[in-house]
Amino acid sequence: MKSTGQMGWAVTGLAAQMSMPAQAEVFKDSHLTLGLRNFYYDRDFKQSAAPKSRVGSWSQGFDLQFKSGYSPGPVQFGLDASGQYAYRLDGGGGRGPDTVLPYDDSKGRPVHEYGRAGMTAKIKVSNTEVRIGEHRPVLPVAYTDDSRQLVTTYEGATIESREWSKLTLNAGRFWKIATRESSDREDIYLFGDTPAQSSDGLNFAGARYDLTPALNATYYVAQLEDLYQQHYAAAAYTWDMGEGYSLKTDLRYYNTQDEGAKRSGDFDNRSLGIMTALRKGGHTFTVAYQRMSGDDAFPLLNGYAPQPFLVNWSTIAFYKAGERSWQARYDYDFVAMGLPGLKLMTRYMRGTGIDRGPGLADNVESETNLILSYVIQSGPLQGLAFEGRNIKVKTRYGADFDENRLITSYTWKFW
Repeated sequence: MKSTGQMGWAVTGLAAQMSMPAQAEVFKDSHLTLGLRNFYYDRDFKQSAAPKSRVGSWSQGFDLQFKSGYSPGPVQFGLDASGQYAYRLDGGGGRGPDTVLPYDDSKGRPVHEYGRAGMTAKIKVSNTEVRIGEHRPVLPVAYTDDSRQLVTTYEGATIESREWSKLTLNAGRFWKIATRESSDREDIYLFGDTPAQSSDGLNFAGARYDLTPALNATYYVAQLEDLYQQHYAAAAYTWDMGEGYSLKTDLRYYNTQDEGAKRSGDFDNRSLGIMTALRKGGHTFTVAYQRMSGDDAFPLLNGYAPQPFLVNWSTIAFYKAGERSWQARYDYDFVAMGLPGLKLMTRYMRGTGIDRGPGLADNVESETNLILSYVIQSGPLQGLAFEGRNIKVKTRYGADFDENRLITSYTWKFW
């Protein structure tokens, strides 16, 4: 059955189950919000003979989300819907694809506008919820991308259970993805491959157990049919050191191997990452180390779907075959100085030992980030957020660039 058919049956069944009183309860507890994002993006390539010396755009995005309540009874029903739309304000001819807006090759510039919409039927029994339709997952095996304009979404069916206070169980299947630069939903395949190598779907199951308030463990298994099977295991512990100091340590491991018809060929990647963060007042100091083993890079889904469960995830991601990377990071929350809403983050990351193939010298890359953000805390503009990002990337073999992003965002709550 096609995915659109699956969604249609879910919505039809939901409507049939809901009486008029039930529909009243669904809308009584509903919420409607409009997210506004003004996004300026500029990437300036520094190496000589670059195919494009500069890419970027300025755009306005809209993200309308309706979240229903639930009908009464032991089996509860609800329906969510969303619509995303972006309009290019500037960034026309002469600039190449910028990873923000779809690019029209025939006109040699980004498109003026694009958008998409989705619906999600939901069914709840006790503390277990089934969702069918559009998803914005934040999982070790599938992650949404909210770093540009339109948000990456997945189409599928999931179940999440919180029947036990310390245990969260998840399982599901995603059969389509809508990437950040596209109005369309498409089959899932690996970044760098072609649609001809796509999978029929991503199946997954996982659990997180909070052994104590300070210690938790997570395990997931995923199968991207005929491409790979992936295992993820992690543990995190926060040590209260007293006198306002705390130390949080994360250990994360991925093992990904080819599966089934091997539409991407043989595949072998293992990733081990460790990150520790020392916090005192408004200060947080973080160091991280990550190592990629095996013959291949860490697998990313089409559209460069991110995976921030990698401890060194960033603009260039540090996910290449054989790469060993480390990070030093500093965060400061100015609430400690009586300036709530103002935050600073800066970090330096470096990756070495990147396998470029037989007979080629290993690559080295580095990235420096500086991010300053502010959210207005009160008054008629409460919630209006501003963010500036400066990103510098250097590589031994590849593209050096400086990148700047200016983002203004606000969420309007209708009810």
